[in-house]
Amino acid sequence: MKVLVKGKNLEVSEALQEYAEKKAAKIAKFFAERPLWVQITIGTERSLHNADVTVQLNDLLLRGEAKTTDMYASIDDAIEKIERQIQKYKTKISHRLHEDYAKVMAKTSGSVREAEEPRILRTKRFAVKPMSVAEAVMQMDLLGHDFFVFSNAETEEVNVVYCRNDGNYGLIEPEF
Repeated sequence: MKVLVKGKNLEVSEALQEYAEKKAAKIAKFFAERPLWVQITIGTERSLHNADVTVQLNDLLLRGEAKTTDMYASIDDAIEKIERQIQKYKTKISHRLHEDYAKVMAKTSGSVREAEEPRILRTKRFAVKPMSVAEAVMQMDLLGHDFFVFSNAETEEVNVVYCRNDGNYGLIEPEF
């Protein structure tokens, strides 16, 4: 397991580094034999202490964020959010395995009804035009959508702008 602890507007002390690594080890127990990468970014904003934990496992990406008045509590809360996501992920896999087993049994015995998988009902194609981030946000608002895919005129890459829960906007810039 690789753990990277970074500070944002904050110098990471040795005690915080050790505490964050110890808490990240709790996540590693769920994925004993798989390579795991954990990044913990801690910082301060106004009077709040932020902890942002990102876990990458092959194609699975989990993220937990917490803001409290205590840095250690923020790290704990963010790790707990990751653990809940892992439990949800493992439950989903377990249910899928049970459904697959039920499908096999239905084909052999014919007594269990086949469960339906989610499917793509609609495919939409559109021209991706080069524009600035501000233009993309304006276009998204005009369309009344929660997100908008566009070609960033500055970087010449495909980006996504989206509405955040706090009323602000986010920008996704994929890395290949």
